Amino acid sequence: MTDTGSTDQASKPIDNEADCFHDECGVFGIFGREDAAAVVTLGLHALQHRGQEAAGIVSYTGNQFAIERHVGLIGDTFTKRSVLDRLPGDRAIGHTRYSTTGGEGLRNVQPLFAEFAGGGFAIAHNGNITNALTVQRDLQQRGAIFSSTSDTETILHLIAVSEKTKIVPKFIDAITRLEGAYSLVGLSEKKMIGARDPLGIRPLVLGDLDGAYILASETCALDIIGARLVRDIAPGEVVVVTDKGVESHFPFEKQSPRLCIFEYVYFARPDSNIEGRNVYDARKRIGEELAREAPVDADLVIPVPDSGTPAAIGFAQGAKLPFELGIIRNHYVGRTFIQPTAAIRHMGVKLKHNANRQMIEGKRVVLVDDSIVRGTTSQKIVQMVREAGAREVHMRIASPPTMSSCYYGVDTPEKSKLLASRMTVDQMADFIRVDSLDFLSIDGLYRAVREPSRNNECPQFCDACFTGEYPTTLTDQDDEGKVRSLSLLANNG
Repeated sequence: MTDTGSTDQASKPIDNEADCFHDECGVFGIFGREDAAAVVTLGLHALQHRGQEAAGIVSYTGNQFAIERHVGLIGDTFTKRSVLDRLPGDRAIGHTRYSTTGGEGLRNVQPLFAEFAGGGFAIAHNGNITNALTVQRDLQQRGAIFSSTSDTETILHLIAVSEKTKIVPKFIDAITRLEGAYSLVGLSEKKMIGARDPLGIRPLVLGDLDGAYILASETCALDIIGARLVRDIAPGEVVVVTDKGVESHFPFEKQSPRLCIFEYVYFARPDSNIEGRNVYDARKRIGEELAREAPVDADLVIPVPDSGTPAAIGFAQGAKLPFELGIIRNHYVGRTFIQPTAAIRHMGVKLKHNANRQMIEGKRVVLVDDSIVRGTTSQKIVQMVREAGAREVHMRIASPPTMSSCYYGVDTPEKSKLLASRMTVDQMADFIRVDSLDFLSIDGLYRAVREPSRNNECPQFCDACFTGEYPTTLTDQDDEGKVRSLSLLANNG
C-alpha cells in the first residue's frame, strides 16, 4: 500500500463567520475498468461543487491498494500524470471533501483506509453520522485508537470489531449501528460496496460505463464520462459490485424516504437528476412558485449568482418581467482567498460579485437568491445594487426561511446565528435594507418538486432546516443543539 499527499500544514483556517451553506461531499467509484483512477478523477471534477477543500482516490492493483490524498481542488493535483501513474488498477473510489470545525487536515481526507484481518478496505462518505461520538467513545473504552476526527473512521472500527466473518456482512453489521445520513462507497480487494441510509437523505446513483459499474453522488458525474444511469440506489439499500455483477441487500426495515429537499434548492448541480427529478427544472419551478406567492411591482429580475440563477429565470417567466444579469460573478476567487486587512475584508463581496450598473441604474430591481443564512452577504449585495443606482431593491428567496441547523452533512451555523431563527421577515428586511422581502412557502417548495403539498404527518423530504423536524435521532446533540465535542466529531459533509 502506498499513501502520499500534502500535509496537515497545508490546510487553511476555517471561516467561522461564512455567510453561506457549505457544500457537503461527493463520492465516486468505478469497478472493472483499467483506467479506473482517471475515470474517478473525471467523476470527481463533476462533483467538485460538493467539496472544494480536499480530495482523495484509492485504487486496487490486484495485489495492493494505492492511495493519493491531497488538500485542494481536483485539478490542482489529480490531473497530473505522475499522480495517476501512482494509482493503477481496474477499480477505484474517490471523494471530494468539505469539512466543518475541527475537521481539516490530511488525516481527515477521504477515502479512509484500514487493513483488516481479511484484507484492506477503503471507504468514502457523504453525510453525517449523528451518533458517531457516542459510538467512538464506546469503541475507545474497548481499546480502539482513532487516528482522525472524522465520523467516517467510526465505520471502519465498527467493521473491524464485527463478529461476522466476511466483508459484506461485516459492513452491513457496522452500518446498522449508525444514525443520521450517509451515502457510502467502499472498496475491498474483490468488491465495491455502496450504501444509503434507511431514509435516503443523501443521494447515490448506480451507473454503467461499457460494462464497468459506477457509484456516484449525482448523475452529472456519469454524464462527464459518458456513462449510463442505471438507477438510484434505494434508501436503506446496500449494493455489492463484483466481477459477477451487482447484488442488492436490504438490511433495514423499510421507512418512508426523506431525501434532503435542499438538494433541489442549492446543493446538486443543475444538470443532475435527483430521484428522477431534474434539478434545473425544479429550480425554475421554484422561481415560478415564488412569483405566484410573492409578486412585486418591478422593472427587472436579477439573480444572485450562481445558485439563484435558475430560480430567477423561473421568477421572471412567472412574473412576466425581464431577466438580466445585473450582478456579475468572478469565478476565479475561491474560498482560500486571504483577507489581511479590515479594509480589504470590507470590500470582500466585490471580489466575488460586481453590479452591472447599466442594467440597474434607475430601475426597480428584484433580487432572487436561494437562501439567507446570517444575512451579512445579502446586506452587502443589496448595498452594492443600491450604489449602482437601483431605485428600489426587493428580494425574493427561493426557499423557506432557514431556521434550524442541519446535522446531516451540511455545514450550517448554530441556530442562534441563523437570521431567520431570531428575526421576523419584516425585521430581516430592515436588517438587509430591502424595500421588501419574501420567502417561498414550504408547500410552494414541495409543489415545485412535484409534490402537491407537505404531508405534515409524514413529510416526503428532510426539511429540518426549514421546519426543525429532524427525521432521525440526534444522539450527539446537546440541549442547546450543539454537537457535544467538535474536537472529536467532525462533519464530513
